[in-house]
Amino acid sequence: MNALRWMTVACLSVLLIGCGKKKEEPTPVASPVAAPETKPAKKVVMGVSFDSLQIERWQKDRDILVAEAKKLGAECLFQDANGDARKQNEQCEILLGQGIDVLVIIPKSATASARAVRSAKQQGVPVLSYDRLILECDVDAYISYDNTAVGALQAQSLVDRVQGKYFLLGGAPDDNNAKLLREGQMQVLDPLIKAGEIEIVGDQWATGWSPSKAREIIENLLVNVGTDLNAIVASNDGTAGGAIQALRAQGLDGKVLISGQDADLQACKRILAGTQTVTVYKPLRPLAERAAAVAVQLARGETIGADQEVNNGHIDVPAVLLEPVAVDKDNVMDVIVGDGHHSREALLN
Repeated sequence: MNALRWMTVACLSVLLIGCGKKKEEPTPVASPVAAPETKPAKKVVMGVSFDSLQIERWQKDRDILVAEAKKLGAECLFQDANGDARKQNEQCEILLGQGIDVLVIIPKSATASARAVRSAKQQGVPVLSYDRLILECDVDAYISYDNTAVGALQAQSLVDRVQGKYFLLGGAPDDNNAKLLREGQMQVLDPLIKAGEIEIVGDQWATGWSPSKAREIIENLLVNVGTDLNAIVASNDGTAGGAIQALRAQGLDGKVLISGQDADLQACKRILAGTQTVTVYKPLRPLAERAAAVAVQLARGETIGADQEVNNGHIDVPAVLLEPVAVDKDNVMDVIVGDGHHSREALLN
């Protein structure tokens, strides 16, 4: 009986063990690991200080900068110095006091604005010098068109059409761009001056790029030097407009060739009318859009992808320089209207 009981227990044990082998334990499934939460990038606050929004082109730059900053998730605060260098520095302090992450300066004065740069650096705020280079300071980056190339296009567009007596009408003497423009102009003019094909009958600078000052300069030229003049190398459209007013009073508008820069609406109309020979167009959208991107990169400590360096008298500044386009009567519609800078209706009305 005991032997029978023992055999029964043994058989049951074997059966139970066999059943245990056939039954598979479920494979444990690992719990999904939650992806680490990515915090959205901090919203960049961009401060922009304009020399003067009375100038047509800066109004367009402002609108593009504000729109592009918004696309990049940045907020854009701006101030208008109305052509006052001291006021511009004060306004930069206001922007810095608003907790901006990057400061963009279109300087009235290439030297005076160094004060604002130094103040920004003390507060750990990077600075982008926009269109005009700020001198003698640790500015972080510079974006503009190649202004030496602009000056060369201005002069070349005139010498291709006429030689003889030339007057050099420079821009603001405290604007480094005005000096770069003159450098480019002289690269073209110097060989012709040495060859005796061009004579420079005068050389003056229009304070503040003022059209009224430009008009006064040319009025004095025509009275004191005479009306025997072939071309005026004017460094922008505003000074060209002032000069053309003085020429018109002597019946010389359309007879004396004249250059410009910026493709202002009135300048483009003058080109169609034949009273201004050429303007140099620096497309605003690619400049302002790239500037907004560079400003955001500076604010975030990222590489800006500068392709050149420009010395500002203190350091070699990382620079992004774009290429300009000469616009005359032959291509004004294709270039200016085609790029959406001005409408066909605006040019013809």
